[in-house]
Amino acid sequence: MASDIKVPTLGESVSEATVATWFKNVGDSVAQDEAIVELETDKVTLEVNAPEAGILAEIVAAEGTDVAVGDVIGRIGAGDGKSDAAPAEKDAPKDDKKAEPAKAADSAGAETRSAEGDDDTDNGDVDSPAVLPAARKMIEEHGLDPAAIVGTGKDGRITKGDVQSHLEATGSGGAEPAANDAAADQVAEKPESAKAPAAPASKRDADERGEERVRMTRLRRRVAERLKEAQNTAAILTTFNEADLGAVMDLRKQYRDSFEKKHGVRLGFMSFFVKACVATLKEISAVNAEIQGDEIVYKNYYDIGVAVGTPQGLVVPVLRDADKKSFGEIEAEINDLGLRARDGKLTMDELTGGTFTISNGGVYGSLLSTPILNPPQSGILGMHKIQDRAMVEDGEVVVRPMMYLALSYDHRIVDGREAVTFLVRVKECIEDPQRIMLDM
Repeated sequence: MASDIKVPTLGESVSEATVATWFKNVGDSVAQDEAIVELETDKVTLEVNAPEAGILAEIVAAEGTDVAVGDVIGRIGAGDGKSDAAPAEKDAPKDDKKAEPAKAADSAGAETRSAEGDDDTDNGDVDSPAVLPAARKMIEEHGLDPAAIVGTGKDGRITKGDVQSHLEATGSGGAEPAANDAAADQVAEKPESAKAPAAPASKRDADERGEERVRMTRLRRRVAERLKEAQNTAAILTTFNEADLGAVMDLRKQYRDSFEKKHGVRLGFMSFFVKACVATLKEISAVNAEIQGDEIVYKNYYDIGVAVGTPQGLVVPVLRDADKKSFGEIEAEINDLGLRARDGKLTMDELTGGTFTISNGGVYGSLLSTPILNPPQSGILGMHKIQDRAMVEDGEVVVRPMMYLALSYDHRIVDGREAVTFLVRVKECIEDPQRIMLDM
């Protein structure tokens, strides 16, 4: 009897996911609790394990399919490596249009996804080579032999573009057939001067120039939604200052080896800025607050989000109770969160509930920027590249390692005076780090 593979509970406020990667193919053996498929939510990616040992009998939701909590995405059956579904597919008449696993994906999404990441394979009557759904439609309409078409998609799959190229190369007709005969007759009756430019020509130009369409990942879509939400909802302003990093750099140089020996991690700049921000948030509580309805919620705890760029997109893991952690604990935890963020191994809890965010664009060489709020937070600090600049001290020009700082804030909660004061206090803590250590 087949056992269903279902979408598990994804976490608070998350009800949907996208099937990212199947680690097994239909007919493959699987062990109990073996990772069999990876799901992508708008916050994290997570692996779904096989509920029991057996054979992957069916893939109900193909890669790229949006699914909800509790949905069946596949089935595991008992056997010797041959799925229960396979014989049924072979015995079925060719004209029997069965719903195959890949057809579960949205048809529009299937056409827009790139061949490189599209696993919506529709083998149907054609066992080799594999044909994607949009390409199969064109092949059937033109009566083509799939074996004569060179596939450029993943694992040699034939894409819609491959069929188009084959038609152009063989002179079989570059344009896609009209939706119906009546539409085709209307096109034929149009005078030459009234004809619109042929669509295939523009597509051909795009293909030759290397254009490709890639469906946005769920994480990327969610990032886009949240950033636009911040712009539409908050009254975002940014104030700037600069800090001399000389004192922090001297401390790091002096205690670098002993710090790493004791804590097993390097002493970076981020722990100084986390400590500086926490000390300042205690003084200016509005920057650590958020709006809920017609109320302002002031928070007496300090969960600092640290923005991390990953191959999948920007994520902001949260450093809980940062005010209670030492420099060594902060550096170790940030290092761990950063590594797991890049590997897609963060949990939902580690990505929610921050009260303030720090973003370090300086690691990419940014000299100055205006960071955007991470809603519903009311403040975000932007760090930037350390650059030697000529500064005037005691009437003399000296070269100092300077960093521009930017604080973006929600003007609905934070007044300009508070924002400027906040950034000045952070600057003072960085330029005189003993203040942080003495909690001053």
